[in-house]
Amino acid sequence: MIEQEPEEGQTNKIEPQVSEAEDIETLKQALAEEKAKAEANLANWQRSQADFINYKRRSEQEKEEIGKFATSILMLSLLPILDDLERAFDSIPLHLAKLTWVDGIKLIERKLQASLEAQGLSPIKTIGEPFDPNLHEATMYRKGEEGIVIEELQKGYMLHDRVIRPAMVVVGNGEKEEEKEE
Repeated sequence: MIEQEPEEGQTNKIEPQVSEAEDIETLKQALAEEKAKAEANLANWQRSQADFINYKRRSEQEKEEIGKFATSILMLSLLPILDDLERAFDSIPLHLAKLTWVDGIKLIERKLQASLEAQGLSPIKTIGEPFDPNLHEATMYRKGEEGIVIEELQKGYMLHDRVIRPAMVVVGNGEKEEEKEE
């Protein structure tokens, strides 16, 4: 197409319209690109914000877990003392059981247990319970109901919701116990 020179006093209206249309298209394209960049930046910001919130939540959970279980090593070192006290009380002769100093030591043992329980320590139930390898450690099998704990050899303990020492138990093997006739 050949452009003609406008005559004197006339203007070439086609050229400005074309350049205005091009400018509008260029601006629309630039606007669309900027909108896409803005949306991408917003999405990245939202993702970063969500990541930060998740990080913060995980950090708080980790701090809580550390706080809960920071005492587990101390608890594990005190459990043998509890075991020894229980064994000592079980072996006290009857003529000594009523002495006041024995009662005093029993009181000390109860206070120790209460303090540990206040920190989240709890004994694992054993006798008559189904054997659970997450809670119990089977050391022997004897005649008795199959899969049921029939004797506790050493107490097990949980700290909050975690096992810190499994209970050592004797589990029934399914053989019937012979009843004694008198």
